[in-house]
Amino acid sequence: MLDATPIALQRTRGTAAIGFGPGGRLAWLYQQGSAKVMVPRSHGATPEAVFLNTAGGLTGGDRLSLSVDIAPGTHITATTQTAERAYASAGGVAEVDVTLRIGPGARLDWLPQETILFDSAALHRTTRIELAEGANCLFAEMLTLGRQAMGETVRSLDLLDRRIVTRAGVPLLVEPLRLTGLDLVSRSPAGLCGARALATIALVTPDAEDRLPGLRRAFPDATASAWDGRLVCRAMSPDPHRLRRDVAAIVEYLRGAALPRVWQI
Repeated sequence: MLDATPIALQRTRGTAAIGFGPGGRLAWLYQQGSAKVMVPRSHGATPEAVFLNTAGGLTGGDRLSLSVDIAPGTHITATTQTAERAYASAGGVAEVDVTLRIGPGARLDWLPQETILFDSAALHRTTRIELAEGANCLFAEMLTLGRQAMGETVRSLDLLDRRIVTRAGVPLLVEPLRLTGLDLVSRSPAGLCGARALATIALVTPDAEDRLPGLRRAFPDATASAWDGRLVCRAMSPDPHRLRRDVAAIVEYLRGAALPRVWQI
């Protein structure tokens, strides 16, 4: 007699955490499961942490946790080795938790490469950036709906992407992004209007408002605003490759330095 007991599908579990001490020296590193973090030799002005999901992507039921801790007065860049991929879910959602703690007077440039969302993907991600007094950050997040070169179309989706920036526990920027299948097909202003990629770039620093006029002169097509030490730039495009180039140029302008070497444009 055949056993009809359902077979539990294997799911990914991964945790990667890294801490930097004064001067950008590696203080500690922990990695478990599919999550890895590397500190490549860098010729830039700041040390770099590069995260990698060795599972090759995420699907329903996967769990991934990434974190960075930065000592006071230290400038660190953190990124991902490649684009993350959220594949179709056979049940449940993939959960990703990113926690970035930045000490007094320190700065983090959080510049992950884009997340590619496949048809029927289910991804819930929360990114928390915890700034101490006097700390600054720059972050960029880009989402791509399918692979344009493969002719893929995303019709069904469950995305909840939350970004929360606080200073000394006080919220500075809270941005929940929710996308479902209805948003994908809507061509109204309330939907994506046919866009296949979207991005958010945010700079949190005391002179954010002073940077806005120069950003608008350099990138007249950018949609940007600044207030109370925050500059936020948003963009959508039917062409993911073009948007990626635009995001790269804006990030380089705001940080005054080249992108991490692992980025591919």
